[in-house]
Amino acid sequence: MTPPAHHRDGRFQNNDGDFPAKSLAEVIRWRWQASRQGLPPRPQAPIPSQKPDLDFIHANTGAAQQPAVTWIGHATVLAQLGGLTLLTDPIFSTRASPLSFIGPKREQPPGLALHELPTVDAVLVSHNHYDHLDLPSCRALADQPGGGPLFIVPLGLADWFRRRGLRRVVELDWWQHHPLAGVDIALVPAQHWSARGLNDRMKTLWGGFAVFAPDCHLFFAGDTGYSRDFSRIRAHFAHRQVDGGFDIALIPIGAYEPRWFMKAQHVNVEEALKIHADLGARRSLGVHWGTFELTDEALDEPPRQLALQRPGARLAEDDFFTLAIGGTRRLPSRPSPAATRGR
Repeated sequence: MTPPAHHRDGRFQNNDGDFPAKSLAEVIRWRWQASRQGLPPRPQAPIPSQKPDLDFIHANTGAAQQPAVTWIGHATVLAQLGGLTLLTDPIFSTRASPLSFIGPKREQPPGLALHELPTVDAVLVSHNHYDHLDLPSCRALADQPGGGPLFIVPLGLADWFRRRGLRRVVELDWWQHHPLAGVDIALVPAQHWSARGLNDRMKTLWGGFAVFAPDCHLFFAGDTGYSRDFSRIRAHFAHRQVDGGFDIALIPIGAYEPRWFMKAQHVNVEEALKIHADLGARRSLGVHWGTFELTDEALDEPPRQLALQRPGARLAEDDFFTLAIGGTRRLPSRPSPAATRGR
């Protein structure tokens, strides 16, 4: 049987061209130029944060649950839908690094602390970079009262989890699905790459997630550059979304400068708006900004750019929005298929 095109002799690649790995010389060039120019600049204003609505979050379970998303910071979002509580790319640690004393340091505390979380049913891990797959956070979640969540991960990562004692794990290839209590969770393509050390580049897959619950369809892009993948995702799931696209899309809007270095792996705001359009999403939440200084733009630049560029895309503020860290957006429930057929 012929392997899928993105499988390459024990490694993986993107759909629209191989990832152009940066050399050490290019990394040094980027860091030297940033240092000379004093980049990244400090934020013009504090990153918005607010006290989480813990009463709502903890009560929002079962048959009476209202679809909702809460931004914890970076790409970590608590999503409540279909009677489940999901967590995307959880990182609660002080640094996005293998070491506790060096590496990108958290600029804002998480919107919810680990002990404030409700019971998490499943964790969606997009790829194995340190700012998206944080081992201490995963271990803490596995120790939650009543039993740990199910970790749903891309190909190649299940063994990594099991070797660290985290055994409730399912791995998926692109377009594969896993059902969980009436909710269908699929791994979908993204344009990115993977590595956790010096010798494992591209040995584990990366991707986003499409989550289909009766009351809400959610999309999580993970980390990605812009590609035709998002038009493909819309077409692939069109038969499931005849009454509209994803109810909520979690799309990265930060960590994009300089473009010569980041374009293949991280979208900027203009490209995030294109993803929103390609998906046909009803509304989108901008994530992956304001928490870790990873690139050359200021931590608060992405939402400013979103506000400037949204009118040109003919979008209202509620169509593609940001939240304060700790903020929750309640979403309308998706009409039932029976109600749709009755129109």
